[in-house]
Amino acid sequence: MAGLSQNATILIASAILALGIATAGAEVAEFRLADRTVSVKGLAERTVRADLAIWPIRFVATGDDLAAVQAKTAKDEQAVLAFLAKQGLPGETVVSRGVDVVDLLAQAYRQGPVESRYIVTRTLTVRSTDVDAVDRASQNVAELLDQGVALGGDQGMPGANGPSYSFTRLNDIKTDMIAEATRNAREAAQQFATDSGAALGGIRRANQGVFQIQPRDDVPGLLESRQIDKTVRVVSTIDWALE
Repeated sequence: MAGLSQNATILIASAILALGIATAGAEVAEFRLADRTVSVKGLAERTVRADLAIWPIRFVATGDDLAAVQAKTAKDEQAVLAFLAKQGLPGETVVSRGVDVVDLLAQAYRQGPVESRYIVTRTLTVRSTDVDAVDRASQNVAELLDQGVALGGDQGMPGANGPSYSFTRLNDIKTDMIAEATRNAREAAQQFATDSGAALGGIRRANQGVFQIQPRDDVPGLLESRQIDKTVRVVSTIDWALE
């Protein structure tokens, strides 16, 4: 470090030692001697609970008589509605109904024998803020199977395997989380300044960062939308002046 004063040498050495220092809730700090600033990432996290559930319930029937197949799915629909009401999800929570009819003999490129000409799939989509009732109902669908309702349909469609849970009140916690991330960043920056023999000045530049909603439990193959409990995370990057 030839050419530098003793104080500058001490400052640089202290800064190098302090690069790995981070208080709780703060990430990596970056020191820049040229403009005498320290850049710190402050972390804030909240565990939240979903407040909205969307559940497409699909059930299917097959046969060679279209009228009979449609009648079967219409009967199954009544069974599903009764099941939902029993689980605390009345008819007004069903926001849409859909019917899909496939005629296998009408498919020009189909080869081989056809066991059942028609496949009729009905979909009832439940939308409810009572996520606990939806969760309970989704765990009791065996009752529908016992009544002869064939649940399934297109597994490639969203919600084919159960409800999706959303957290819609992010704006209610944003301000507090940004304040927490800023406090955590300041604590780390203050520690850095102290260890470097400098005083912490004001904010030179701040980047709020992106809010992320992640699964609370990191289970392989289990999507965030399938979990009621979630983690909201934000990392703010703040540049502080050193004096």
